[in-house]
Amino acid sequence: MLIPWLLGLVTITGIPMIASLVLSFTDYRLLSTPSFIGVGNYIDLMSDPHFWNSIGVTFTYVFVSVPLQLLFALALAMVLNKGLSGLRIYRSAIYLPSLLGASVTVGILWKQLFSQDGLLNGLLASFGAQDLPSWIGDPDYALWTLIVMNVWTFGSPMVVFLAGLRQIPAEYYEAAAVDGAGKVRQFLHITIPMLTPVVFFNVVLQFIRAFQAFTPSYVVSGGTGGPVDSTLFYSLYLYQKAFQQFDMGYASALAWVLFLIIGILTAVNFIGSRYWVFYGDGTT
Repeated sequence: MLIPWLLGLVTITGIPMIASLVLSFTDYRLLSTPSFIGVGNYIDLMSDPHFWNSIGVTFTYVFVSVPLQLLFALALAMVLNKGLSGLRIYRSAIYLPSLLGASVTVGILWKQLFSQDGLLNGLLASFGAQDLPSWIGDPDYALWTLIVMNVWTFGSPMVVFLAGLRQIPAEYYEAAAVDGAGKVRQFLHITIPMLTPVVFFNVVLQFIRAFQAFTPSYVVSGGTGGPVDSTLFYSLYLYQKAFQQFDMGYASALAWVLFLIIGILTAVNFIGSRYWVFYGDGTT
């Protein structure tokens, strides 16, 4: 029964990964024959200013937007966990941006919203604001508009948080209330510890997703990563090398560096989880 899945894993994922690893050690311009150059591509990366800039932009995007996204998701999940009427409607409406957040349509909408004559500037101008910038055209603000977009798509982790909150036994809160614990102490000593497995799951999943972000930067910047490379995500730079400059060897090296970065950070998360993730049976 597993044979179809295994065939897909080998042919669609495994073989292309091995091929890209081999190509990362070659000079391959797509229309020419690959020539072996050893670790030349990886050495060139170390002196590539666009590579280091894309690393900085991506790390800023990930380590700012993901924590904010999870905070919003947890706060809203706790509100919805109060037993509101019409919960399914609210949950579906809040989850919808997560389905659309990486789409081209939302990228175009975001571009119009934060442009020089966009809705945001129109709203601010109605309150008397003047000399407003083009938020997506100013290198000081462009990346932050994409961070806001990612935070806006907090519906997916919110649903996971809500499911986790529903699994915490009400008896814990009742016992704490009898002992005189207030809402804050209950949140710190019951909700957070019991929710740590869900927090860990969301952290790992959203960090991987954010590192692979491509569509927002591509659509908003028109595929350039501008202005002044301020929105040059790592995945967008990889795309430029592979499908605009056709330097497949170099692009393969970029892909494997990204794979290693995500793998190392995920491993760090798993190692660190031993000290703060607690399960219902008392294990960590």
